[in-house]
Amino acid sequence: MKKIKRFLAAVKKEMSRVRWPKKKDMVKYSVAVLVCIIVFAAFFVASDFIIAGARTLAEGLK
Repeated sequence: MKKIKRFLAAVKKEMSRVRWPKKKDMVKYSVAVLVCIIVFAAFFVASDFIIAGARTLAEGLK
């Protein structure tokens, strides 16, 4: 039981040292993540259309 108490005390001490981001920073990081997700999604959708078109074209040439 003492080990658990020491562990929880150490966790509490470490959590007090954490620098939590401000609301402005969180909004900025969230927007950056959403932009990256949209860019990657657009890339993969475009890649899928190009590959599907190339396969359709290749099948039509057979």
